[in-house]
Formats: sequence, structure tokens, C-alpha cells
Amino acid sequence: MTPEELKDAIAAAISQLNEERGLSIEAPAALVVERPKNRAHGDWSTNVALQTAKGAGLNPRELGADLAALLSAREGIARADVAGPGFINITLEAAAAGAVAADIVAAGRDYGRSDELAGETINMEFVSANPTGPLHLGHTRWAALGDAIARVLRAAGGSVASEYYINDAGSQMETFADSVLARMHGRDVPEGGYPGQYIADIAQALLERHPQWADAPEDEIRAQVRAEAYELQLADIRSTLDDFGVAFDVWFSEQSLYDSNALATSVQRLREQGHVYDEGGAVWLRTTTFGDDKDRVLIRADGNPTYFASDAAYYLNKRDRGYERKVYLLGADHHGYVGRLKAIAAAAGDDPEANIEILIGQLIKVNGAKLSKRAGNIIELRDLIDWLGADALRYSLARIPADSPLTLDPEVLRSASADNPVYYVQYAHARARGVERNARAAGVGAEDFDPALLSEPTEAVLLSALADYPRVVAQAARLREPHRVARYLESLAAAFHKWYDACRVSPRGDEEVTATHSARLVLDRATAQVLANGLELMGVSAPERM
Repeated sequence: MTPEELKDAIAAAISQLNEERGLSIEAPAALVVERPKNRAHGDWSTNVALQTAKGAGLNPRELGADLAALLSAREGIARADVAGPGFINITLEAAAAGAVAADIVAAGRDYGRSDELAGETINMEFVSANPTGPLHLGHTRWAALGDAIARVLRAAGGSVASEYYINDAGSQMETFADSVLARMHGRDVPEGGYPGQYIADIAQALLERHPQWADAPEDEIRAQVRAEAYELQLADIRSTLDDFGVAFDVWFSEQSLYDSNALATSVQRLREQGHVYDEGGAVWLRTTTFGDDKDRVLIRADGNPTYFASDAAYYLNKRDRGYERKVYLLGADHHGYVGRLKAIAAAAGDDPEANIEILIGQLIKVNGAKLSKRAGNIIELRDLIDWLGADALRYSLARIPADSPLTLDPEVLRSASADNPVYYVQYAHARARGVERNARAAGVGAEDFDPALLSEPTEAVLLSALADYPRVVAQAARLREPHRVARYLESLAAAFHKWYDACRVSPRGDEEVTATHSARLVLDRATAQVLANGLELMGVSAPERM
């Protein structure tokens, strides 16, 4: 019996009580079923009596006792007891608890998925580094977190597009082109240019493509150099993200907003909404109406658009593409963007509390990390992947809340020990797969599954943890907090290791295969499946052997 099935049973008990007593208790939309802190109190607990008693004019403990009596009579529930001011603790029959294992095996990769966010269209923009250099440590956390958030949102039924906003317009692109041109002709990069070795590498690659550029006037080839250098650097960014296991559905060019005249169109649209005014020769958006600390310039007095104009046009573009929710993942130095982005949403006619979300991440450090040989002044993501491994890096970055500063310890991440969280969880999966291989070699099958045989204390704990997985995924999606999945996986791995120490799946020596062995094989397979499903949401592999 899963938590969702228990919720249905509780709702049915409320309906029965209403009918028998002439009451009008309304089952709460957010009916809570959770594991009690003390397992001695039962498998599950609910505060439904506390939630509903006041509205029905009843005493919570008395209502809890009445509901507990009705729940105790339901098939699959061994007993239900009222505790404290009205909490109901529920203990399942062994067969009902054990049946979860077979349900998980049958569902496979779909176990834990739900329709919690069905119908929601979500655009998630993250990383969005300038295409003028390699991805570095500052981008790493959002690459891991953003992809993990997108994965849990999809698991909860949301329609999600992960998007990379390519900042390929503006002065930084001209500086980039000037830097490459300088290296192509043997000069130092200009003041304020990009000094890394990667610039020289791009210059060399372009000369190999176009030997004639070595003697060509720079003003004649500048536009083409900029375009091809940009393509090479963007390809490097894509390749690095591929190695990190991060795939974007949309790569959106800022320059396309200029080329399509979207900036001018967006200013006109906002003007028609009554939020644009002219002052001092400039065009302004009245963002103070929506809580911003000052109004923002869209078009300067010299006729050039600001970055804020691009932000506004980009938001309207996302809106026009049909995304109900626009989620922005920004770095620790972007707190000032929150008010202005929400003001853009409000000026566009959206609800800034519902249609736009801005998540701010804190800084990350890696002890002992070295500056890139290619870039010289940064720690490259590619080097971190080679050093620490994509799995260890991704898992460690996504298991800590985004708003908490984070320092990674390479010695821990590279260790094959229980101190390394990703190793601990991956090892549990590999161990479970090994248990199944050994059991099958010993003649244990899973065809005749009797869930009532899963009655050992460690099995009750493990089954309860497995049943809780869908709730954890749904909560992680609602809160945009994939670290909840990681912490769950670590707890599940701990429960599995304790069960492994206490219960055998394969017979010893000349022992005969029994129905208990078969039941435990199903439980082992269910655990491996949930571990694999959870690791997939974190963007981490689930090895068969370690």
C-alpha cells in the first residue's frame, strides 16, 4: 500500500464518517501522509484530524479516534491508533506493505513519476554563459542544479524546456573578435581583451581553415572572424556540457532579438500597455510601479538599446512561445535582477508571483582546484570533469540547496568510501544488482511473489522508504529542490545496506530455495530500480558493478 493509496483510504474513511454521522468534514486537498519520526509508532502518520476538526466543529483527538477505527477495519491496514492531540499512526499488514516491491518492479523507470505538474509549461533558463570563453567553476553549479531541476519537473508531469541564452550581442563579442584577430597576426590581445590560450587556439584553427587570412586586411575579414570564432567557442561550450551530461532543448541567440527587430517591437508592446515613457531623450520602462527600486532605461538617448531592453524582449519572446512559467537560475551576484525581471513580467501583463521564478545560487569553491592552462585565470569545468568525474561533481553540486555556499573536498569526491555520498548511493545500486545476479545463479526466481513474507524489521523500514519515493520527487519538483532526491537516495541506501546485512536473498550452501528468498529478490530488484530512477533524476549513472 503506497502513501497515495493510504490517502484514498483516509478520504474514504472521512466520507464514511460523514454519511454515518451526518457530518460535513471536507477532506483537505493537501492531505498529508508521512513517515513518523519514531518507527515504533507505525509505518505512516497523518494529521488529517487536526486539519479538519476545527472546520467541522469537532474535537481533533475524538475525530482522530473515529477515523482510526474506520481505517483499522480496511484491508491492508493492521491497525490505526490516535496519538497526542489527534495524530493517526498507521501500521500496514505485511502483505500490503510488501506489495509495494512488486508495484515498483512492474512500473520500472516510471515509478516515482506523477502528474503533479501536468498541464504546466515551464521554461528553464540556466548557465547562459557568454560565448567568449570556456565554461568555468562559476557555471558548474547551475549546470548541475538546473539540469536536475528540469529532470524532477519532468518526472512530476511538467512540460519543460531547458534553455541556454547565448549572449552573442554587444561589446563583448567585438572584444572577442579583436582578441582573436590580434592572435592571428602575432600580437598581444588589446587592453581589456581575452588573454587565454584558448584565444590563440581559436586563431590557429581559423588560420588552418583560411590560410589567406594571415595577410588579409583585418577590416575585410573581421565580421567572418567574429562569426567563425563564435561558432568554435560555442561548440566548445556544447561539448563540455555534453561531457557533463547536460543537454539543452533550446539554444536561444540574443542577436536574433536584434535581427528580428524584436527589441523595437517589445518596447512598442510595453508602451501600449501604458508602462513606457520618454524622458531626457531616452525611453524608460516604469518598473517602480511594480516594486522595482527605480525605473529602467530601455533605449538610451543615443538610440542604443540597453541590456534591460534585451531582457524585456527575451521575456516577451518566452511568453509568446507559450511558456506559462519562466524560471531563471542566476548567480550570487544577480540579486539586483530579481526586482527588474519581476517588473518586466508585471508590465507584460503576467503575475510576477506565478509566471516568473528567479532562483539565486550561492558561490562554490573546490579545494585544491587549479587555474586552467587554456584560460589562465579561471577554473574550467572541463578540467573539473577530468579531475573529479562528472558523476561525483554533478551529484555533489545538486545535493546541497542552491542558496547555501558550497565548498567541495576533492579527496572525498575521489574516494571509494561511504564518506563519498555519490559512491555510497552508486555502490548500493551495484550491490543490489550483484545480489540479483548471485540469487539467479543460485536458482532463486521471482515468479511466485508472496509479499507477506517480507516481515523482517529491516524489510519494513526498506519498504516504507521505497513507498515514499514518489512523494519525495513530487515535493522536489514543487519546491525546485533536487537535493531532496539526493538526501532521500542516501537514506534509502542506508536502509538497503542494513537489510543486506540482516536478510539473505540467496540460500547458503545446500539450503533449498524458499518463497522467502523469492520475495526478497523482488525487494532487492525494487530497491535497485528506485536507486536507478533517483540517480537518473540527478543526472548520475547507476553502475551495475563497482
